[in-house]
Amino acid sequence: MPLFGREAELKDLTELVDGPAAGCGGVLIQGEPGVGKSALVAKAVAAATLGGLRVLRATGVEAERNFAYAALHQLLHPVRSGADLLPAPQRSALWVALGLAEGAEPNAYLVGLAALTLLSEEAAKPLLIVAEDVQWMDRESADALAFVSRRIETEPIVLIATLRAGESSPLRDAGLSSMDLERLPEEVAAELLDSVAPGITSTVRSRILTEAAGNPLALTELPSAVTDTADPVLPLTERLERTFGARFTALPEPARTTLLVAALNETGSLTETLAAAATLLGEDVEPSVLAPAAEARLIDLEARTVSFRHPLMRSAIPASVPAEERRRAHLSLAEIFREQPDRRAWHQAAAATGADENVARELEDAAGRSRHRGGATAAVAALEQAALLSPDPERRADRLLRAAELAVETGGRETAERLVRDARAGELTPRQRATASWLLSGFEDGAREDLSRIAELARLAESVAEDGHPDPAMRVLWGAAMRCFWAEPGADTRRTLLAVADRLPVENSDPRLVAVAAYVAPFDRAEAVLGELRGLAAATGADPEVDRFLGSASLQVGAVDLAARFSEAAAPGLRAQGRLGLLPRALAVQAWSRVRLGDLAGAVPVAAEAAKFAKETGQPFMYGFATAVQAEIAALRGEHKQARTLADEAERTALAAGARPVLATVQLARGIAASSEGRFDDAFADLRRLFDPADPAFQLALRVYFVAELTEVAVRAGQAEALREIVAEMERLALTTPAPALHIGLRYARAVLEPSDELFEAALRAELDGWPAERGRLHLAYGEWLRRQRRAVDSRAHLRTARETFDALGMTAWAERARRELRSAGESSPNRGPDAREKLTPHELSIVQLAAEGLTNREIGQRLYLSHRTVGTHLHRIFPKLGVSSRAELKGVVS
Repeated sequence: MPLFGREAELKDLTELVDGPAAGCGGVLIQGEPGVGKSALVAKAVAAATLGGLRVLRATGVEAERNFAYAALHQLLHPVRSGADLLPAPQRSALWVALGLAEGAEPNAYLVGLAALTLLSEEAAKPLLIVAEDVQWMDRESADALAFVSRRIETEPIVLIATLRAGESSPLRDAGLSSMDLERLPEEVAAELLDSVAPGITSTVRSRILTEAAGNPLALTELPSAVTDTADPVLPLTERLERTFGARFTALPEPARTTLLVAALNETGSLTETLAAAATLLGEDVEPSVLAPAAEARLIDLEARTVSFRHPLMRSAIPASVPAEERRRAHLSLAEIFREQPDRRAWHQAAAATGADENVARELEDAAGRSRHRGGATAAVAALEQAALLSPDPERRADRLLRAAELAVETGGRETAERLVRDARAGELTPRQRATASWLLSGFEDGAREDLSRIAELARLAESVAEDGHPDPAMRVLWGAAMRCFWAEPGADTRRTLLAVADRLPVENSDPRLVAVAAYVAPFDRAEAVLGELRGLAAATGADPEVDRFLGSASLQVGAVDLAARFSEAAAPGLRAQGRLGLLPRALAVQAWSRVRLGDLAGAVPVAAEAAKFAKETGQPFMYGFATAVQAEIAALRGEHKQARTLADEAERTALAAGARPVLATVQLARGIAASSEGRFDDAFADLRRLFDPADPAFQLALRVYFVAELTEVAVRAGQAEALREIVAEMERLALTTPAPALHIGLRYARAVLEPSDELFEAALRAELDGWPAERGRLHLAYGEWLRRQRRAVDSRAHLRTARETFDALGMTAWAERARRELRSAGESSPNRGPDAREKLTPHELSIVQLAAEGLTNREIGQRLYLSHRTVGTHLHRIFPKLGVSSRAELKGVVS
């Protein structure tokens, strides 16, 4: 049958699947039930098949949404043999996720990467992936498909997905183009109706056109139900379900019973359906029993499967029978699923008429199995259902809180809040009350919560520790300490937190305690923290999460060199484990630290990757932090327009919640940009905010990094006296902390405020290994002062060193300043040609740096969560940009 009124959409889809080349991407088709999504997809599949594409399909079924990776299993089943060739970590993760092997709990991102790699290998022949009714897919499968969708830009793969209008799905934010199907215009609707029901009376025709209102499914199905007699006016979906229900009730009794079982059976297996129906009917049942249902256009019957022609047909059938009939059908399915305990448990739950601890335990066990396969969302659903069936109030609350904890892990804030609220509706034990109190604080590190919450968490940590639970107490305390990074709770609250930390029965060298001390008391405890950090620096790489803790701790105490080292050590392990939620945190600290050290080339791809993964994993403040670092890089390179755009983007993510590290880095980027444009008054206004405790951009620990920047612009803006007040405050602070960044900044400030050979030379003699940008800054300031003292010959060596340093670091604005000063001192400077690395996007730079290290395309893909074909395509584009023809030449170009 032709698709009435969908010619333009069909043309677009046909072009999409007509021999896809790399970069075709995909489309998300959205519309109300019955608007023609499936019919349109069927035509596209037919065109793709004629064009020689291989088609892989998965369809979401509402009854399967609580079974982790069910839809992914359906999609990959035809190509499962290719999984044997996957890298071992991906192969293991995929097999465990699909329930085909035992093993450690798989990480969702490793499962996604395994699916991407497997599909990429299959795409040696162009591939069409069809995902229908994604609103009903289990969350884990939908997340995996969204992961794949974001990474097929260079693959000969097309993804077509359908989504019911108004429903949510991870595929909404997966980079797919959108195709919204509206109801048919009146003339087209009339044409369609006349083609399917040419013999109806004008009265019936008019009624159908009015009731269908352009919905194609209604136009094709209502003619068999509408008569000349007036019926009550119902919403269209309900009207269609009644129509399908009437067809169902008109079937012979054996067909009705068997069709009811099929509607409740989530897999569509004909064998399972017939076996359960036989239990109900008390006799063997043959496939022919369903022939009347097929004739009534409710199902399509194939050799091994029974499939409903539309989801509304499936949902109409259980709604058309009494509750007791549905209960018996669920029990019959539970009986045949004795070897499939998860499915058995859900059917038992559906058949339960009240509290039932036995069924609750079965669901609890199902949740454990789902969790083991990486199905946290499915486990949440099973635990919540188990709680509803729990006769014991304490067990009910335990199950609800465990479900809430899993929801927090997966970012399901609304679900977690609802579950905690349900748990609090009953009587809780002290332990349960404590759990409910801290559970919801895991979102966004609590940055949006009231500051009083920090002290509450401190008291909670102390109470939990007194009850003999030091590990949970440390977890609560770490959550409170993190808030001291994003917000400013005040000195009293910080002292309270520190006192609690001191009383915990934990070794001083415990990385968690080191990090807590750094976040809570970055100056008072800096000496002890730095001692621990330097002792631990030799043992990086053993545990990536420990390295991440220590990188964050280093940043707080002014040791940006250690922060870069620990964070860089954490990233490979977090990648290998697929922990993409934690990876952007390590990458953001690494990028922030590298910029402070002047390593812009190294920071560019790290900051871009941090922003990408933070956005993908739903961490807005980490996204803002990484984007602010990108703004700072652009400012240092003299890309002022880009710096302003990125700074504005970062500020938008952080301003409402007052996320101080983001706002501080935004102001730093703006100050640097204004300074390099010669707008020193604006630059001073931007940077002075970083030292004002009343300003939202004030961050207690990070401000020690900005003394040199403030000094530079204050002197040029004629604000030396205001600067002296701030420097005096920082001098007092320096008496309490050995923070390297602070002391480096103060030595610079002293030399610039009271310039002399002695002060500049003392600053240059200080320990600056690993701080090339600060050394270059000192040489520039010294050279400028010497030239103003009419010591031009003496100034040239310092200015030349500054120019060479900033050229090497890619700090364009500073390098140009050094060139101008050198010209004024009587020495010309060659113009700096563009660095090869500056010709590349951050994404390309990540790839080329790994290729230069000797990694294969597959190894690069595993590191960056890309397919090896995507890596190869990027390298093919990169070589001409860099003027190289082989991988062997890359090291010399980017090193």
